[in-house]
Amino acid sequence: MKRKLRLCLVLLLSLTQYLTHAQTEQQKYIAVITERSDKILKPIGITDTVKYNLVRDVLVEQYQLLSDHHDARAEEIKTIKESFHGQKEKLDLERANYEKSEDVKLLAIHDSFIGKLNKLIDEEQIEQIKDGMTYGVLPLTYQAYQDMIPRLTKTQKEQIFTYLFEAREHAMDASGSKEKHGVFGKYKGRINNYLSKEGYNLKEEGEKWDARRAAKGS
Repeated sequence: MKRKLRLCLVLLLSLTQYLTHAQTEQQKYIAVITERSDKILKPIGITDTVKYNLVRDVLVEQYQLLSDHHDARAEEIKTIKESFHGQKEKLDLERANYEKSEDVKLLAIHDSFIGKLNKLIDEEQIEQIKDGMTYGVLPLTYQAYQDMIPRLTKTQKEQIFTYLFEAREHAMDASGSKEKHGVFGKYKGRINNYLSKEGYNLKEEGEKWDARRAAKGS
């Protein structure tokens, strides 16, 4: 009887320690994404404290939802790989079907987030949040292409922006910095292919751009 009691106490203690650790880790993560949200919102200039806190809550919640989604997704993909080990065709099919269904869920999370922001702030401020969540890659890259090829036509500029806009929408929902930059990398490839078809030699354009920047720096 005493042995069973001791065992129960040990198990209870272990469970308590586990839950305490999990709670502490969750609190740390909330602190991290709250700080990240503050950095994104600071330059936007929301002066109303109540509104600021509401927007920050929406942003913190979005980071939490994305984290939960990608964690669960990674675990399920791991399970699929184990279940269909050595069966490449079945594995590829199962994973593709699963990823497709998860992409639908991810889009719903994305749309819900934008819907909540629309009720609190204007379109320009939402654009700033999107850029903040994606390290400002869209405006920086858009400007870089114009600097590299000054003779881009209006239509070409619009197409480049369209590609980058789409990239940002997907990058917002990516699981981390590497994945976000990876999304933009894929779309930069599409932009480069587009510009090549438009008759630009990107290697030469890049070399000319480097030369112009070097001349300015000298």
